[in-house]
Formats: sequence, C-alpha cells, structure tokens
Amino acid sequence: MTSTDQTGDNFAKDIWQKDQDHFTHPWQMFDTFPEEGSLIMEKGEGAYVFDIKGNRYLDSIGGLWCTNIGQGREEMAEAIAEQVKKLAYASPFVDITTTPAAQLAAKLAELAPGDLSHVLYSCGGSTAIDSAYRLIQYYQNCRGLHDKKHVIARDGSYHGSTYVAMSIGGKKADHPPEFDYKRDTIHHISSPNFYRSNGYKDEAEFLDFLVDELEQKILEIGADKVAAFFAEPIMGAGGVIVPPAGYHQRTHEVCQKYDVLYVSDEVVTAFGRLGHWFVSKEVFGFQPDIITCAKGLSSGYLPLGATLYSDRIHKVISETGKGRYFAQGYTYSGHPVCCAAALKNIEIMERENIFANAADVGDYFGEQLKSLLELPIVGEVRGHRLMQCVEFVANKETREDFGDDLDIGKVISDIADAKGLLVRPIGNLNVMSPPLIITRDDVDFIVATLRQSILDAMDSIGISA
Repeated sequence: MTSTDQTGDNFAKDIWQKDQDHFTHPWQMFDTFPEEGSLIMEKGEGAYVFDIKGNRYLDSIGGLWCTNIGQGREEMAEAIAEQVKKLAYASPFVDITTTPAAQLAAKLAELAPGDLSHVLYSCGGSTAIDSAYRLIQYYQNCRGLHDKKHVIARDGSYHGSTYVAMSIGGKKADHPPEFDYKRDTIHHISSPNFYRSNGYKDEAEFLDFLVDELEQKILEIGADKVAAFFAEPIMGAGGVIVPPAGYHQRTHEVCQKYDVLYVSDEVVTAFGRLGHWFVSKEVFGFQPDIITCAKGLSSGYLPLGATLYSDRIHKVISETGKGRYFAQGYTYSGHPVCCAAALKNIEIMERENIFANAADVGDYFGEQLKSLLELPIVGEVRGHRLMQCVEFVANKETREDFGDDLDIGKVISDIADAKGLLVRPIGNLNVMSPPLIITRDDVDFIVATLRQSILDAMDSIGISA
C-alpha cells in the first residue's frame, strides 16, 4: 500500500515515525519499509476505512478476511463495554468458566455440521490450528497409536504463523530460509489449482491425480503413521484456489479408508463469506472431524479463534484413563469479552440475514469480475462469492507470470489505493474478501476501479490495452 505523506500534519508525521521506529509488522519488507512506511488507518464505517488524513477507501480486503458485519457497529461496542464492566476476565483453566464462553460454545456446537459439539478456544486462526495439531497428537496417544503423528497438507496452503501452523502451511513465499520449520512429520502434496496444473486435459483428470496422490502419500509414509490431513475448503492466502468439484468428498473418503482425521481449516470460509455458517458440509459435501475458525467469528472486533471437534474424538480423550487431563490452552481461552463480542456478532448475522446478502452480492461480484478477463494481463478470475482473486500474467497463452522483480499485484494495488480502493497484493495476484454487507453499487465501484488500476499499471510498464 502507498505510504503516508510525511509532509502532512505533525500528528500524522509523529504516528508514522513511531510506527517506523518501533512496530515490526507481520510480513514486513525490511528493504522497502524504511522509505515507504505505513498507511495509517484511523476510522472504519461499514465497508469503508479512513486513513489518518481523512481519505476514504472501500475495503475490499475486509480487514484481513474478517470484517464480515462491517466496522463501527454501536451495538458491538455496547456489548463489549457491557461485558468489560460486568466481568473483564476469569481464568478458563480446569474448572472455571464464564457465561459468554459457555453460551458461545453451545452456539458453535449448534451451528457446526454433524457431531462437532466440542470447542477449544484460542486467540486466532494460527492458535486454532496449533490446538488442532495438539489435539490430534493427544487423541492418537490416547488410542495407543504413538507412531500415528504425521500430517499431510497441500502446497500453496496457508494455516497460520505459529511454528507448527507455518510448518503445516505450504506457501513457498511464507517459508523464507531465515526461519526454521518442522519437517520430519509434516508432508505436502499438490495444490488443487487447475489453472497451474500443467498437462491435464480437464478438471476430472486432474482430480483423479490429486486423489491418487493423497492416497499414495499415505501409503508411502505408512497408514499406521499418518494422523491427519489439513485442508482449507477454498485456499485463501494461497490464491483463492477453488478445488475441482468433488475434491473434498473424495479426499475425505481416502482419509476415512486409512483412519486419517480430516481437519477443515475454515478460518476464512466460516461465518458467511460463502453464504453459510460453515461450508465443509453445506457447500462441499463432507463431514470433517475437526474445524478451525476465527476471523468472521467476531468480525474482527476482538481476537478469537475456536477449534471444533467431534464427539468421537471427545469420547476417546475423555472416557479412558484415570486422572487424564488436557494440558493445552491459553490464558485468554474463552475470554469473556471476546466471547460476548462473538455472540453479538452471530446475533447480528442472524437478525439481519446477512448471509443472504453475501450470497446474492457475492454471486454478482464473481460475475462482474469476470469482465476483467478481456484485459490482456488478466489470466484468470476465480473464487466463490465473497472470496475472489484476479491472477495477472505476462502471456495469456503460456500463462507466464511477471516475476518477482515487477511485483505486478503490488503495482496495481498501489494505484487502486490512490483511487480509494483497497485490494490485497500477493505476488501476481490481487485478492478480495470484502465485508458481507457490501452492495451491488460497491461491487460496481470495485470492478471499475480495479479495471482502471490495471489499465494504468499496463500503461506504466509499456503494455498496450
């Protein structure tokens, strides 16, 4: 994103400098940050955010896949303030709970598919994945299967940034050599990205390959050693990859065949982004053993994550072994203020029927973005409802990308910033995940502004329209 102008008022300059000097950002680019610095956001209203100078932006990123009900909701502030005044904190350890934590756990069990009626609370998506990983180890040990600890994930996946979550993730850009990763029991298979699959005549043939690859990987490692398969229903930060039809059903069947738990990472897809509370069963037709969620759970108002797991798993870990206890959790597990925020968030979603809007406007969004395919550098537009991605290519026929030196996604997003639109650059991609409350007029603005930003970028690098 474009930097804040240091010639602005003194307050803006002071904040910019303090951020520059002291805040090390997630994914901060050390070579360019000292010069560019940060775009300082000051206020949010609905689907819009305002920077410290008062410039308004339509936030088609939705914060970071999370501002589902929109920003600035008075009743969210009131619910949070009320809980703070009533009870700001109580320890969640062993045998203490709070009313919001208990109520939210019951509500999540009601909304989740199948028998996912047990909840491990955490502080976000990364820790929800960590909790799932620890739960899987615990479950297999309780079964006496002490060697069944290996997990499989996909290339291009993103599952968070804790040590284990980042190790499970498969994005090459998220594995710089300066970091270490757990590699001995974590394995990766191909991304279900048909656009980049190379050599398959159709999605059905590609799907056969993907399913067979998973089965062969399980057999290669040893079915007695593979504990779980981690998969996002639609890959998010990995490029909004929608798998071929039937992918999750068939990979789930393989997992069932070899007693491998299926972890559906719904940190992005849950709570309305695709028009449903959860999408594993409703959209993709399979019943996972574990679902992780965060982001839309509280619509970004407060940090909260949850790991939902099945009655079958709970029966194993809770009903055998005298004196057994679950030594995993966080100081802020089930934090009462965060849970109160989530309950109010869910209430608003239900009362306002926000998912119907997400479905209607989301379908319109996907249709309108397809119009960008006529531009010479737009290789693919993909996604589902309010998860969308535009992929840019230097050559449509060969699908050659622009390379890291140009960073075309960033070039376009910087231009869009100046036009009042926030889109997320990820290499050769622009990714969008707007709040669920956006209108068709908002969609028209996003598509028209992105189109002009692409045209301006093409002009700047000498490509004619």
